Amino acid sequence: MLELNKIYKAKQQISGFVNKTPFIYSSFLSDICQSEIYLKNENLQITGAYKIRGAYNKIANLSTEQKQHGVIAASAGNHAQGVAISAKKFGIKAVIVMPESTPLLKVSATKALGAEVILKGDNFDEAYAFATSYAKENNLSFIHPFEDEFVMAGQGTLMLEMLDEISDLDMIIAPVGGGGLISGIASAAKQINPNIKIIGVGAKGAPAMYESFHAKKIKNAKSVRTIADGIAVRDANPINFNIILECVDNFIQVDDEEIANAVLFLLEKHKIIVEGAGAASVAALLHQKINTQNHKKIGVVLSGGNIDAQMLNIIIEKGLFKSYRKMQIHVTLIDKPGALLHLTDSLKIANANIVKIDYDRFSTKLDYGDAMISITLETKGKEHQEEIRKILTQKAFNFYESF
Repeated sequence: MLELNKIYKAKQQISGFVNKTPFIYSSFLSDICQSEIYLKNENLQITGAYKIRGAYNKIANLSTEQKQHGVIAASAGNHAQGVAISAKKFGIKAVIVMPESTPLLKVSATKALGAEVILKGDNFDEAYAFATSYAKENNLSFIHPFEDEFVMAGQGTLMLEMLDEISDLDMIIAPVGGGGLISGIASAAKQINPNIKIIGVGAKGAPAMYESFHAKKIKNAKSVRTIADGIAVRDANPINFNIILECVDNFIQVDDEEIANAVLFLLEKHKIIVEGAGAASVAALLHQKINTQNHKKIGVVLSGGNIDAQMLNIIIEKGLFKSYRKMQIHVTLIDKPGALLHLTDSLKIANANIVKIDYDRFSTKLDYGDAMISITLETKGKEHQEEIRKILTQKAFNFYESF
């Protein structure tokens, strides 16, 4: 494991620049789990994620000559901005290599922090390969997102902050992608109190570290696909794997559906916006993947809040349908005056609020003289939706539902 003194040195190094983020009690999760649950809000960190801790510590520990030459990193997300803002603080050159598919918003945000951005490759692995080659050719220091002791030590400062506030934590739950975060957290925790249980949470769509942990040998994934892009790492690396194997007590997985539920839960219950990776640990608790019965105080890491607005909108909309707060019905009517009014009057009886309506008379699936009405309704739960179905059936409407 990583030496504890390196993590304490990192804490001193980042002090005054990196935020000490809130560690808040969650009454909602505590009631569900029957344990005291505390949320570490790294979504409120500078750049919106914990990554700045490791990036800043690594750059701070470069030699004067290395700083003069500058730094380079490969990332399409939080690590990119962590490196960029840290380099800016030290007044040194930063080059960030991003896949060509990186959204313009992330490219612009990284450039705004003073970094030079190079778009290269179809995916992260191709961008990474280019960045390592470019670093050697241009004598730049490569800032690895997780496979580096200074980076891991920086991430481990998060554990020190949690224990500073609540010294008797007996379980920590953290998301795992490449493993830099949990390597730092677990190294700190186990040296301070070996009895603290450390639980890693991975995305089912990025199973490399999960499968490696349980097989006790490196197993890489053929591909990755998950909404938790912050932990969407294809290959397990030996350095972090060995620390995880030594210090982590259990490793579980959550799927995208469970992650999306957790994002919506945190938004509605705590008014907290987190990205997919940031919600993974909460997803594990909500879906009872972790036995918390014998643990009194549990720290849960919300690793970041940089979620794409479009993805957040999709999660909210799907969540409203799944929780019976919206429904979509398709009704076939005779295309004549008053037919639509008869339908909307029936929905009014059911106290259903129409939020969207589409009138189609041209579909080749319709008989001539018919129209298909697609209506999205705001509803008040499962029983309300049953009432709507009952009224439409009583009124002899021919309808079906989607979602």
